[in-house]
Amino acid sequence: MLEIIIKGGSMMVPLVAESVLALGIALDRWLAFRRDAKIDVRTLRAKVLRLLGEGRLAEAADLCASTPGPVSAVLLAGIQAYARHSKVTQRAETLRPLVEDALEDYAFTAMRAVGIRMNVLSFIGTSAPLFGMTGTVTGMIKSFNAIAGAGALEGGIVAAGIAEALITTAAGLLIAMGAVIPYH
Repeated sequence: MLEIIIKGGSMMVPLVAESVLALGIALDRWLAFRRDAKIDVRTLRAKVLRLLGEGRLAEAADLCASTPGPVSAVLLAGIQAYARHSKVTQRAETLRPLVEDALEDYAFTAMRAVGIRMNVLSFIGTSAPLFGMTGTVTGMIKSFNAIAGAGALEGGIVAAGIAEALITTAAGLLIAMGAVIPYH
């Protein structure tokens, strides 16, 4: 494997760096999604609704605060908005839009936290093929320079440059696929 990376030339340096970064981010996000998937949000929602129905607002807020994940964070934001605004008015038609706005606003924030670093995967998916194609061009330039220097066409002279071109192209495409697939 190291031999292939070395044969790929200088463009393999950013490609290797991008592959390590993409792998780390994909693993981090997979672990985070896996952790959040273990939370039983239906049971959490049922408990919160039961507590709110019984007027136990503080206990519902504590339950949400002690439960990890974006769903509980959004529910907590709604409970806190209700607690703040219910001191001013008890009219449901006034409270409902205020609580809904708080839920929507915090849902955006919570989803942004869930998708943290995903933009890096998008960047890698876009830039890795460009690094690979740059390696293709530099490899072909080396091949043509070798042909020009030798004055005659010999397979061995051209092979190193073509190998560099193909290795960087393949690496760029594979790294892009490895970043774009988890991104989507």
